[in-house]
Amino acid sequence: MEHDVIILGGGPAGYLAADRLGRQGLKVLLVEKQFLGGTCLNVGCVPTKTLLNGAKLYAHSRDAADYGVKVEGVSYDWSAMQGWKDEVVGKLCAGVAALMKKRKVQVVEGEGVLTAPNTVLVTPAGGGATREFRARATLVATGSVPAMPPIPGLRDNPLVVDSTGLLALPSVPRRLCVIGGGVIGVEFASLFASLGVEVTVVEMLDEIIPFMDREQTPLLRRALMTAGIKFNLGCRVERIEGSTTFFKTAKGTEEKVEADLVLMAIGRRAARQGWGAETIGLDFAPQGIVVDERMRTNLPGVWAAGDITGRSMLAHTAYRMGEVAAADIAATLAGDPAANRDHMRYNAIPWVLYSLPEAAGVGLTEDEARKRGYEIRKASVPGVLSGRFVAENGFRAKGALKLIADAASDRILGVHIVGPYASEIIWGAAALIEQEMRVSDLREMIVPHPTVSELIREAAWELA
Repeated sequence: MEHDVIILGGGPAGYLAADRLGRQGLKVLLVEKQFLGGTCLNVGCVPTKTLLNGAKLYAHSRDAADYGVKVEGVSYDWSAMQGWKDEVVGKLCAGVAALMKKRKVQVVEGEGVLTAPNTVLVTPAGGGATREFRARATLVATGSVPAMPPIPGLRDNPLVVDSTGLLALPSVPRRLCVIGGGVIGVEFASLFASLGVEVTVVEMLDEIIPFMDREQTPLLRRALMTAGIKFNLGCRVERIEGSTTFFKTAKGTEEKVEADLVLMAIGRRAARQGWGAETIGLDFAPQGIVVDERMRTNLPGVWAAGDITGRSMLAHTAYRMGEVAAADIAATLAGDPAANRDHMRYNAIPWVLYSLPEAAGVGLTEDEARKRGYEIRKASVPGVLSGRFVAENGFRAKGALKLIADAASDRILGVHIVGPYASEIIWGAAALIEQEMRVSDLREMIVPHPTVSELIREAAWELA
């Protein structure tokens, strides 16, 4: 065969697996129908965070007088922000292409359809004859797409956009209605509220960010409300008329939000259509392709990784899944699958919300720990205990770190943060949980001063 491995999808799971397999000298074919880097790099994580950084710089400049810095006539240039976003995305995509070339990965731009295990038909993106490719192994990494519920007035409405459409806006709306209080909805709400847009969030559940620790979510929401975001919680959207969203409250009354634009941000679902999933016999659960801890599917010679599995729709999880799949594929093709001991572990995958302020968490929430039967000890310390937190954010800034531990073993079960630099601190907490460290171990560690990360030791000593 011309190739050892065919990979469907050039997102985080796909291109990282291609890199790891190419490093070992295997011949890899990577099929991508739209753009290398996938949703995260092109229309997701990276462009969103690039625009969020601009919005944060604007907000900090606007409030700089509180810290003795006078900035007169501060304003933002949406076109320039979009230009910077496009430059960042373009250069990073070029970097992925260069990496594939370095690993001698053959990249084919086109629509790939899996017609049988390890057989793929590819229709070139620019037109031309369909080609058949075969290999000894196949990795499915087709990613996810925005979820679109059957709300009357939603489809074919030019005033309703998903996250991709919002990123491409030529101008900033005066009023924005966000349907969905999850990560995507809250990040965009924070972005546009920081730019002075009137933002209203409509969420069906009784709280935003449903997987967040229930004690910390109100702290985050109150901080977002201070920035001007309005929340309608426990409300079900009934219909959309133009850019007006009608919803029922928890009490059953009908209300509406009038806006210039509506963002549909209720989450994402595995991309199951268009690549042969319906015909080749892959085992699917409601959330996505069923895989084991080594990313193997029910079909011999076929692996799956990333959002298509529905296990943890985060780019960093997809990276790790791609690595695990690549290790197992390489060992299997070498004729010794038992030699591979790499496998997925889901107990210490961190999540991050890049709002203003940030939030992050890893491990179990308090509710999850109790449901699993743990007798817990917990401590929550305010951000103002950190000198750097106060110096850079003031005494009125909202933030806290919560530490959850098993009372019997002293083992750290979860760490949850609201406040600046949460995204850069949480990996250390993930390492603590991954290594099954105890609170007593954490108290003996030395954390640099002054940093916001010192809050984790403060919490550990609260449990002493």
